[in-house]
Amino acid sequence: MTINLFEEDVEYTVENKNMLFSWLQEIARLEGNEILDLNYILCSDEYLHKINKEYLNHDTYTDIITFDHSEFGKGIEGDIFISINRVQENAITFNVSVNQELHRVMAHGLLHLLGYKDKTESQQGEMRKKEDACLSLLSEIK
Repeated sequence: MTINLFEEDVEYTVENKNMLFSWLQEIARLEGNEILDLNYILCSDEYLHKINKEYLNHDTYTDIITFDHSEFGKGIEGDIFISINRVQENAITFNVSVNQELHRVMAHGLLHLLGYKDKTESQQGEMRKKEDACLSLLSEIK
């Protein structure tokens, strides 16, 4: 199991990395899977916007982009890019701490790699419930 945390075009310190990595592994385990190689890349709005345009042909800002590198039937492998600027802004919008919003987005990316979608309204509702369950699990681990 390898979980890495990188920064691109931002400086941001994530607290309690080892606890977060254990939490992410537990999420995967509860879903009947395991993390083999997962990279979280914390970046700026502009950095993620460039990736969104270049790889997905979307000229929009977003808080997260997930790239799945898993092979069929194997464990989780992927790259999850997170805009710290969006996380900070969304924390204000949703009246939560930046850490709580970052944790939600980290879980959101992993849930995508576990097969959860969020294109339709019902999928978005399911995703939100799973995110909430993940955040509850984190509070139990702390």
